[in-house]
Amino acid sequence: MITALYASLLAVLMIWLSFQVIKQRRSNQVAYADGGVEALQIARSAQGNAVDYIPITLILMALVEYNGAPSIWIHVMGVSFLVGRWLHAHGILNKRFKGRVRGMQITIFAMAGLIISNLFYLPFDRIL
Repeated sequence: MITALYASLLAVLMIWLSFQVIKQRRSNQVAYADGGVEALQIARSAQGNAVDYIPITLILMALVEYNGAPSIWIHVMGVSFLVGRWLHAHGILNKRFKGRVRGMQITIFAMAGLIISNLFYLPFDRIL
């Protein structure tokens, strides 16, 4: 299952983002929330944004794979989404607005591609 590859790679990204939050908590001695520390707010924002987008996109990817989309298309969407998420996270953490914007553009492209693909490959004969 191709989706398992991208789920694993995106989980690595999530762990890395978690470490960014942990690092800020430790260095600023903040046990809960963000303590009003900007660096911790930024790290939590990067992690939270990834948590918002990764699950639904992996579900869309698994469904389009299950419904028979070509493997190459699933890889194109998976790589695009992974790159978009990394660019966005890197942009947030380094206060680079262009990176955030480009990352979101690529993320939305991948999500839209998966949405359209799911509608195209949906087995209408089995659901009606």
